[in-house]
Amino acid sequence: MARHLLIRLASPMIAFGGETIDNFGVIRDFPALSMMTGLLANALGWDRADDRAHNRLQARLRMGTRIEAKGTRLTDFQTAQLGAADRGWTTWGVPESRNGGAASYESPHLRYRDYHADLTALVALRLEPIDEGPTLNDLAAALDRPKRPLFIGRKPCLPTTRLFAGWLEANTVLQALERVPFPPGCESPKAQWPDGEGQLSGDRMLDLCDERNWTTGVHGGWRAVREGVLKTPGGNDE
Repeated sequence: MARHLLIRLASPMIAFGGETIDNFGVIRDFPALSMMTGLLANALGWDRADDRAHNRLQARLRMGTRIEAKGTRLTDFQTAQLGAADRGWTTWGVPESRNGGAASYESPHLRYRDYHADLTALVALRLEPIDEGPTLNDLAAALDRPKRPLFIGRKPCLPTTRLFAGWLEANTVLQALERVPFPPGCESPKAQWPDGEGQLSGDRMLDLCDERNWTTGVHGGWRAVREGVLKTPGGNDE
């Protein structure tokens, strides 16, 4: 069996971001591999210039998610008139300023951002290889004492609970998601996990584009995942 790190994602608003088209920021049903990579890298205090470290961590992650409280979806219409002297808050502690031409300040910024409201999700993950740094212990320690503020997808989505949710020994990611006791009110949660990490009767396999090239800053490639419904707490011994 392999040791899996458990992470619980809970917030009044969560953004499992998908492909942004123009000024529309959509969301996915499950967190992307790139989102979890970014969250963990932020906890470790990495800068985006550490692209090789980001790429390597993402390649090592084997993760799956179950939705414990589905919540509801909402769309936030955002508008802001920004001046040349306005500065914004950033997670790395340095205010961000704007350097556009004079005409860029004449009109407000308009955009739409989707969110999950009152969603709770459990992530089970491990690293391969296990003896390469950062280790699972390093990630767990960073989640409890992050180098920078953490958020779940977008800056307004601050966690309302401790992110580190414990450890579990399991043969596969799916088995880890099944074996963690369901919280009260959680019945037949929907789950997603990598292909090759267990199967469920009636599950479906799909190709997912959720990996980021941290050097170029764009998403690309495909990975195979499975989605299904967990019926009862237990264990899939495949």
